Amino acid sequence: MVEACKTEIQQLLAQLRWAPRSRFSTLTLKVGAGYAAMALFTAAALLYSFFNLYESNRIARQIADTDLPVVTTLIKMRSSLLAQESFAGKYAILKDATFIDLFRKRKLDLTADLELLERTQSVDNIASLKRLYLDYQKESERLFAGTSHNREELHASALRLLAVLDALYIERQGTMQSVLHRSDERQKLAIRWATALACAGFLLSIFIAPFTIYRMLRALRALQNETHRIASGHLNYQPQLPALEEIGDLTRDFSEMAARMKEMEQMSQDTLPLTRLPGNLAIERALNERLASGTPFCFCQVELADLQPFLAHYGYAKVAELLHNTGVLIHTAVTAHGAAKDFAGHAWGYSYVMVVSTDRVAPVCDAVVEAFDAEVTRQLSPGDAFPLTTVFISVLDCSIHAYASAVEIARGAVELRDALQPGPGSSWGRVTDQPTGELP
Repeated sequence: MVEACKTEIQQLLAQLRWAPRSRFSTLTLKVGAGYAAMALFTAAALLYSFFNLYESNRIARQIADTDLPVVTTLIKMRSSLLAQESFAGKYAILKDATFIDLFRKRKLDLTADLELLERTQSVDNIASLKRLYLDYQKESERLFAGTSHNREELHASALRLLAVLDALYIERQGTMQSVLHRSDERQKLAIRWATALACAGFLLSIFIAPFTIYRMLRALRALQNETHRIASGHLNYQPQLPALEEIGDLTRDFSEMAARMKEMEQMSQDTLPLTRLPGNLAIERALNERLASGTPFCFCQVELADLQPFLAHYGYAKVAELLHNTGVLIHTAVTAHGAAKDFAGHAWGYSYVMVVSTDRVAPVCDAVVEAFDAEVTRQLSPGDAFPLTTVFISVLDCSIHAYASAVEIARGAVELRDALQPGPGSSWGRVTDQPTGELP
């Protein structure tokens, strides 16, 4: 029974430790809120930073893929145009055909750049630029053909084309500077917001953590004081624990465990020293629990008969040993052949009790009768001749008659025992209805 009590306490502690909660404790919520706040703000800072990093990268790709090539092409076109203007001027003075070849070579370069701008559609007024360049080419061909000796018209056409190229260059440079400026401002703003969000989450978490730890320590100190009272042996003390919101679940578990420990102490005090089986309080509790559950069961009263000759012949020590061993074999039979919640108790003296599931009565009672007869035979000395001590088990089927309480069951068991007439030797009897005095 000591081992059974230890097992029950261990099961209780495991149940209290691992019982699922219908809600999170306040402590978990507050600590979680602190970390969640820090995680939320940190995540927001990271997301904001990543978004701005993506935008900056997109702007950089736009500049590298579009604006920068256009500016470079415009610079090349301006250089080619100036070189053509130089070769045309030298030809007008020296009349050397070599300058015509050099002029047309740079013409191919500028024409290729112009087609590139037209193909990529990176310049809005490309049609105007092409028209001006065609006019310039017409004037240059007239000069090279000798039909025009007025170089001023060619120069004027070149100036108009240069003006358009310079205007496009300045416009695209301005666009690039504007985009870079906005990107720079965006990055500065992103750094400020990311830093602010991260700091806000950190400050919020370090504010919640000390407050929660203080409340938790205060609650634990109160719980510790109550624990010391119980641990010092005051099991009659009723814990007066306030509604500690930080450890509310632990407080309730502690109160429940203290009540169960008090109950276990009462059961221990109720246990009979001779057999260490539960006594009358535990028997009544087991019966009330079975009645409350509504499951069918039988109440078995186990009594020893013809014990006086055994006592007269062997003395009190042998009788005590027989009573102890009887309690052991009854508990063993219930454990081995009964259901999980079946019960064995010691009512008084040579009267024992078993609360057994209806379908397990026969194997349990047969095991008790067989084991008891073997035990009595073992106790006898060779050659002794006197009436053998026997055991009789009267079985009250509590699933047939509606009993309202353990008291009614005890009264019914007495009536059944008086009505039954046990035969010689150890046996057990059971009725299937209210007691009639006849064995089944």
